[in-house]
Amino acid sequence: MITRESIEAVLMRTDIQSLVSGYVSLKRAGSNMRGLCPFHSEKSPSFTVYPSDNSFYCFGCGAGGDQISFVMRAEHLDYPDAVKFLAKRAGINIVEDNDERYERAPKYDTKRLYDMNRDAARFFNAYLFSEDKDAKAALSYFVDKRGLSHSTIKHFGLGFAPNSFDIFSKHMRSKGYTYDELVVGFLCGRSEKGYYFDAFRNRVMFPIIDVSGNVIAFGGRVMDDSKPKYKNTSDTPVFKKSRNLFALNFAKNTCQDALILCEGYMDVIALHSAGITNAVATLGTAITSEQARIMSRYTKKVIICYDADEAGRKAASRALKLLEEVGLDVSVLTVPGAKDPDEYIKTYGVDKFRDVIYGAKSKFDYNMESVLSRFDLSLPQDKINALSEIEKLISSVYYAAERDVYIHTVAQKFGVDSTSIKADVERMIARARAQYKKNEGKKIAQDAAGYSDRINPDFVRHPAVARNEETVLGLLLSYPEHRKHVLDNADLTEDDFLTDFNRRVFAFIMESAKDNSLTLDFNAEFSQDEVGRIMRMKISRMELSANGDEVLLQCIDTLKKSVYKEKNKTTDTIDSLDDFLKNKRNV
Repeated sequence: MITRESIEAVLMRTDIQSLVSGYVSLKRAGSNMRGLCPFHSEKSPSFTVYPSDNSFYCFGCGAGGDQISFVMRAEHLDYPDAVKFLAKRAGINIVEDNDERYERAPKYDTKRLYDMNRDAARFFNAYLFSEDKDAKAALSYFVDKRGLSHSTIKHFGLGFAPNSFDIFSKHMRSKGYTYDELVVGFLCGRSEKGYYFDAFRNRVMFPIIDVSGNVIAFGGRVMDDSKPKYKNTSDTPVFKKSRNLFALNFAKNTCQDALILCEGYMDVIALHSAGITNAVATLGTAITSEQARIMSRYTKKVIICYDADEAGRKAASRALKLLEEVGLDVSVLTVPGAKDPDEYIKTYGVDKFRDVIYGAKSKFDYNMESVLSRFDLSLPQDKINALSEIEKLISSVYYAAERDVYIHTVAQKFGVDSTSIKADVERMIARARAQYKKNEGKKIAQDAAGYSDRINPDFVRHPAVARNEETVLGLLLSYPEHRKHVLDNADLTEDDFLTDFNRRVFAFIMESAKDNSLTLDFNAEFSQDEVGRIMRMKISRMELSANGDEVLLQCIDTLKKSVYKEKNKTTDTIDSLDDFLKNKRNV
């Protein structure tokens, strides 16, 4: 366990504005800073940084907390690794506390799992060049069929998993790794009868490496037409497929102008070996919002380069939406006369492929072309249907000037008056805006009533009490002197809280006050969603001007009355409760 002194030193030495500016473009908003949230897709800034107390909060998605919370979310790290990340950034040496009271060691050590994956990658790579007949076939697949050089194989650490149930696992056991570790790392499986077996067998292997150079997972491909073609590592303690991209560890160095997003490992490797080193791929799944946000940290433009079949077109449409939502300039590359970039480069050469890259279509042109391919414009009804779909595309464009450009382009294409198209588009926008307001109104009403509250499910049963609890907690979170008052006078206890979540928050605040902690670091004890909720309580109170001692006492009295009333379900005893509270304060 990292000592409290080390954690406080990390927090004191880390300026949150400087930290967040490395991920988000911030603009001043009064005494605070504001920008687009890095944790959800938005076009209007709702992410606020509070330099005065080194905190942040997003009014859109509810993410919030301190410097550690931010790094946990932004870098997808657990609590200890986030502290170490910030310590390294600040040049602080971490001190660990060996007191048994604080032992909370995870079941699987992160560094050991990284080491295990590295040793596995070395084994697969070495076996590829062995005398085994299957390994020779695998090497021939890479060199003769795919046209890869030995330097490319070495660069990407490609390998081969033996056609055996235990050769790999025996090797890893000889290196000191346990079966439990191999299973949790998705390198071994366990049968219903309790037998262990190698997870990857008779497959060429693609190690997946994060931007820090750690081997975190593997993809395995068959060399024939058997199914499944690919087998990928499932989520593990060191790998989340939705949060990583193949070859980003290389592409991050050359992707300032653009990233090329491919479908598969071989497409990426083909591009890199041809000198186009800004290519990446998702990991056996459709692109996720997390991957889109990761790309937005490294570049401003993404060129989608998926297969030209129907599945590829659908995947490209999804990718367009997600990438545009995070503010990226997106275009789509259609590879003519080939099913994928690998085949095109082998057939026509890399120079021709570069020409294809320069001709990538914008999102609107790509979608319009897709619509036009499904209709015969010589038929009146088809022409009307095609125009209606394209008008929907235009209505989804955020900027008015951009919509006007598309409207005039489509008017010329269809031979229709642009004012008619503009009127249709504006009606669609008005309907969408009205529906959005209606949905938002419902959501606000549900949130106010406590419905759909996953953080504090007791809220819906005791809404009045829960709001009073949050008011008191907001005061305690914002002002250390209030924490000291409650600690010294004991006029508020855990029994005065009715909802379980708020009771936990109060207990944590009081324990921190007893330890004279300079900071309230909730990250080790609460989930990131819970930390965001705690931050919301604090902000809602800090925005009010009246927060003195009298206000604290009044809020405590109000809370106790509401709890008393809720427990007894009567108003007959409220006067006697007032007397009780007064007597308690006098004592």
